[in-house]
Amino acid sequence: METLNAISNRCSLKTHLSKKAIEAEKIAQVLDAARLAPSARNLQPWRFVVVQGDEAISELASAFTETNQEVRNAAVVIVVCAREEDDVTSDGKPYYLFDAGLAVENLLLAATDLGLVTHPILMFRESEVKKILEIPDEYRVVITTPLAYPDEPSYEAAAKARLRERTRKSLEEITFYGRWAKQGSI
Repeated sequence: METLNAISNRCSLKTHLSKKAIEAEKIAQVLDAARLAPSARNLQPWRFVVVQGDEAISELASAFTETNQEVRNAAVVIVVCAREEDDVTSDGKPYYLFDAGLAVENLLLAATDLGLVTHPILMFRESEVKKILEIPDEYRVVITTPLAYPDEPSYEAAAKARLRERTRKSLEEITFYGRWAKQGSI
């Protein structure tokens, strides 16, 4: 799959998770894609906790909201953390969370390219996640995502209905040229 194709086909599929084991090489590939993300002043504030095994994932899921219990059906959950100390703040805007987001997007796209399902999850009790995974106090838990093979024969089959339903605003609606008030096209 090409990059633009992965961008077009990536969608969140938490109800399509399979417990089928993921090869260590594929887990390493998605983590390496995340590692290669750009960051302010190259501080690379992200850290990743890879959670595997039914018991460990079930314990972690106890810190998630009811709407995110599907993670129990995943082979892997990746917990993305970042430390404010590894930050560049400009004009009052902290960049460590943005940098972590760049790493997450790389991870999501690499997973899509490999035919793996993801679903970014923000609804969890951070203090409980930190306690369960023994994450140091100075780190924030930014986001988590299950990583799994789809429970359908392929990623494309799992994503078909979701992609058909997806809506996005038009470029003309969200893009301005030269100045804010100048909408149009290239």
